[in-house]
Amino acid sequence: MTSKIAMCTAVIATFGAIFAYMGGATQANAGIYKNNAAIKKTEASNQWNYFQSKSTKQALAEFARDTAADEARKQGWQAKVARYEQEKTDIQTEAKKLEAEASKWDAKSDEQMHQHHRWAQATTVLQVSIALAAIALLTKNKWLERAMFGVAVAGLAVGGLAAFHV
Repeated sequence: MTSKIAMCTAVIATFGAIFAYMGGATQANAGIYKNNAAIKKTEASNQWNYFQSKSTKQALAEFARDTAADEARKQGWQAKVARYEQEKTDIQTEAKKLEAEASKWDAKSDEQMHQHHRWAQATTVLQVSIALAAIALLTKNKWLERAMFGVAVAGLAVGGLAAFHV
């Protein structure tokens, strides 16, 4: 019984170490992806601020056009109004594109965090299995030995869920 439990404990500890590494890696990825999302959100915000400045300029140009005394000045201001309108359309398109990119990075981060939690759960269950193995060795209880194997299988199953992104 002792050598069998010792061998199983070594195997369980090896899987636990791998699962712990994967948990850390997915957590780091989640942080990187969340950072990328924040950068894209900031870029989108900058675009929306630029859009707002063009809107203000357009409003001033419309006011100047509407209060201009002669037709030549009205035409000049109207050309600026049209230019600002086109620029706003381009800026808005870019801002929406950046917001979509931020959403994609957020989704990737959420997926990695979910996977991280699975790896952490698997690692914890395997640690419980190792603790049961130690108690089984000390007490020579058969039911604790069986519990250790059962919990180890559960930990490996949760690790399998993490590996397959479930």
